[in-house]
Amino acid sequence: MAWLSMRLAVDGERAEAWADALMDAGALSVSIEDRDLGSAAEEPQFGEPGMADPRAWKRNWVVALLAEDSDIASLLAQAGIPADTGRELETVEEQDWVRLTQSQFDPIPISERLWIVPSWHEAPDAGAISIVLDPGLAFGTGSHPTTRLCLRWLEAHLRGGESLLDYGCGSGILAIAAVKLGADPVVGVDIDLQAVEAARDNAQRNRVEAAFCLPEGLDAAAQYTVLVANILTNPLKALAPLLAGKVRPNGRIALSGILESQADEVMAIYAIHFEMRLWAVDEGWVCLEGVRRC
Repeated sequence: MAWLSMRLAVDGERAEAWADALMDAGALSVSIEDRDLGSAAEEPQFGEPGMADPRAWKRNWVVALLAEDSDIASLLAQAGIPADTGRELETVEEQDWVRLTQSQFDPIPISERLWIVPSWHEAPDAGAISIVLDPGLAFGTGSHPTTRLCLRWLEAHLRGGESLLDYGCGSGILAIAAVKLGADPVVGVDIDLQAVEAARDNAQRNRVEAAFCLPEGLDAAAQYTVLVANILTNPLKALAPLLAGKVRPNGRIALSGILESQADEVMAIYAIHFEMRLWAVDEGWVCLEGVRRC
């Protein structure tokens, strides 16, 4: 069985409306892509709480996956899209999509003794610490610089026996790594119930004991010797008093999800409670660390 991929050239003002209209007209799936991707005109987009939601690019492809025998003219007419719209058509042959997807994800070396390993791979180094983790719906697979930074920070600072809070745990990767590096007890918190459930599943797969919950499930009086938060700059700024209150005197905090240009601003806010410094930079993202004042 084969399918048909149709790419329509459209400006940013109409991209989302066209995508919705194509779905309503019977497209199997629709996505919006930057038509300038890979060129000097490419426009990276970032969105986080406290900022305006990112919109479509100025120049877009609306990409629709269709049945191979689709009547393109009829589909466009039903979607209210001009028949003379610039478009590209391509046949998509049937493939083993699971195997194809898996082939794109290899084990990720974090350091000499720490690896992220998809479940369909053998651990590259039997003597290293391997975190078994598959790509999923929750953030944190080890491929993003901020995740790598936090993992390296944990490896460098955990000696065993630390209590640890992973605030914004996503997939649970940092909490799982912390347990494997000797921290105990370890708690992960996320505002997304789906992430909490994914983290629990990942912990079970890795055979580690860690607790995961929504923010309201966190013990209000509990404090930890280590807190790691890999989220985004605006939430980190807003959460500063809360996160500071969860760290014991002389305890450590590690923060990431922060662009290098935002580091000074975040450090200034956390300097009220911590002795702060820039710990490391990776591809324009930073990891900040601090020690809680008594």
